[in-house]
Amino acid sequence: MSAATATAAALAATATALPIARAAESGGNHPPMQIGLNTATLRGQKLPLAETVELAGKAGYQGLEPWIDELEAHQRSGGSLKDLGKQIQDLGMTVVSAIGFAEWIVDDDARRAKGLERARRDMELVHQVGGLRLAAPPAGATNERLDPAKAAERYRALLEAGKQIGVVPQAEVWGFSKTLTRLSDAAAAAIDSGHPSACVLPDVFHLYKGGSGFGGLKLLSGEAIHVIHVNDYPNLPRETIKDSDRVFPGDGVAPLAAVFRDLRDAGFRGTLSVELFNPNYWRQDPKQVARTALEKTRALLADALK
Repeated sequence: MSAATATAAALAATATALPIARAAESGGNHPPMQIGLNTATLRGQKLPLAETVELAGKAGYQGLEPWIDELEAHQRSGGSLKDLGKQIQDLGMTVVSAIGFAEWIVDDDARRAKGLERARRDMELVHQVGGLRLAAPPAGATNERLDPAKAAERYRALLEAGKQIGVVPQAEVWGFSKTLTRLSDAAAAAIDSGHPSACVLPDVFHLYKGGSGFGGLKLLSGEAIHVIHVNDYPNLPRETIKDSDRVFPGDGVAPLAAVFRDLRDAGFRGTLSVELFNPNYWRQDPKQVARTALEKTRALLADALK
C-alpha cells in the first residue's frame, strides 16, 4: 500500500461518515450537494462585497466563500459584518468558508506566532459574518518541504485556535507548493493532528497541478471534506499550467463527472465552491459570469448524478 493510499484510507476510517439518508435531505431530484461562489471568480471586477453578495444570491447560489481582504474592506468602508451576514442569510446563502493567507505553518517561530495571531483575527471576521470555516493553505511555506509531523502539530494548534472562536480551519491542498502539495499531504496533516474537527479542502485545479490525481477523493469520508473548490482547466502540462488558466466547469478536460460521483458515494454533502482566476472572465459582465459558472456547474452535477 502506498503512503498516499494508507493516509487517505486512515482518514476515511477515523472520520464519522454522514448517514446515507442525508443524500435525500433536499428531496426529489435535487443533488445532495450545494453550489457556492468563491468571490475570486469576480475578483477582477473589483465590486464592493455587498454587491457581490447580492449578485450571487440573485443568481441562485446557496453558498458564498469571500476573501478575508474583502471582509476587511467592507469594514473599512463603514459596513457591518453582522449586517452583511444577515444580507447573505436573507438571500438564502451561507458563508461556507473564507479565504485567508495567514502563515500558521512556517518553520520560523516568530513568523508562525504572528501567523497564528493573524489566523485568529481572520477567523474572528469569519465568525462575525456568520461563517463556518476558513481555508488554511500552506502560505509562507511554498518553497520548502516541511516535516509532515510538524505540519500536523501546527495544524492542530490552528484548529485549537479556531475552536475557541467557532470557526474550523481546513487544511488546503496547494498543488504548486512544496508543502501540502497533494491530497495525501493534507489528509496526513488532518489525521496526525488528532483533532476531531480536522478536515481537508481539495481543489480540482490543485489536484491536477500537484499530481494528486482524483482517485483519492473516494477514499475519504465525506465528513472529512466540507468544501471543494470546483473549476476546470485546459489540456496543458501540469508543470506549466497556472491559476489564470482555470475555466468554467465543463469547458476543460478535468474529470468532473467522476469527481462528483466519487464525492457523492463517499458521503460528501457539502459545497462545490466555484473558484476561478481567469482574467478574461474578469473583463466580462459579473452577473453573466456568475450565472454561467452556476449554470454550467449545476448542469454537470445533475448529469453526473442522474
